[in-house]
Amino acid sequence: MNQKFVDFMNKYQNVPMALGVSGGVDSMCLLYWLHEIGANVYCLHVNHRLRPEADIETEYVIDVCKKLNIPCHIFYWNEKKPENGLEAAAREARYKMMTDFCHENNIEYLVTAHQSDDQIETFLMNLSRGSGLYGLSAMLPESERNGIKIIRPLLEVSRKEIRQYCDDNNIRYFIDSMNSDDHYTRVKIRKNRHLLEDDLGISDSRILLAIQNLGRTREWMDKYISLRIEMVIRSWGAMFISSFLFDEAEEIRLKFLGSLIQKIGGDDYPVRLNSLKQALCNLQSDCKFTLGHCTIRRLRDRILIVPEGKKTSFRKRHEKRKKNI
Repeated sequence: MNQKFVDFMNKYQNVPMALGVSGGVDSMCLLYWLHEIGANVYCLHVNHRLRPEADIETEYVIDVCKKLNIPCHIFYWNEKKPENGLEAAAREARYKMMTDFCHENNIEYLVTAHQSDDQIETFLMNLSRGSGLYGLSAMLPESERNGIKIIRPLLEVSRKEIRQYCDDNNIRYFIDSMNSDDHYTRVKIRKNRHLLEDDLGISDSRILLAIQNLGRTREWMDKYISLRIEMVIRSWGAMFISSFLFDEAEEIRLKFLGSLIQKIGGDDYPVRLNSLKQALCNLQSDCKFTLGHCTIRRLRDRILIVPEGKKTSFRKRHEKRKKNI
């Protein structure tokens, strides 16, 4: 068992958690490791009904959990499958079913089996898209989705080590045929990633170090943004002086405005970058527009953001704000 995994899990001892298990090598390894350290874990398996072998994998996961005496819950994605964006839609459906289970059963943590190779591939995918800090810092060891904390204890463990553990211990696992389909960008990157080290000398360890450095900057920014949001958020929305937004660096402006809109509007996903940039441009002067299920207005030096459909009266909001001080 990997010591970095053990060290990571020390702070989650005796905490009930759910684990997403596909039947692939990463999640099977993680299932056995969590069982070995005595974690209080529930297995969650989603059958997307996308491949003929999916039912066989489901039965296998059920059998392994019976052997390990781990509670197992099976979910089926029965909705109509989209013609485009199938991978993203399947991921969204999977997380929705698993996080709903966590809410219904008072489970605070959902564990996923993303490992260091997944981390590098995510970094390179986002690099190809021209992503900024948040995209290039890839996956955090702990994040949040649908109100549930997502933990990733294998981010410093390689796919090679995981596969070796399963092979050495005769742990059966399935290989998803979609993992070799060149139509997916991640698969193309996976098959050609070795060229970075072979031709340019850029090793996996150097990429992971860069991701970790970016992650620390991201964590600082997240804390700073959260503090700024707490200063302006109210039950009805938010109101602040324009300088509170525009005196910050552009990266902080974008993240602050996007996070505030998402919090007030209640969307699961953040506002697109181009839309945020246009919003900042609009807010340079008096304006009123909608974005992310919010109504956003600037009048002279004040900016008001409320849920779409609510009135944007500066006078009433200002009086209410003075009473709360």
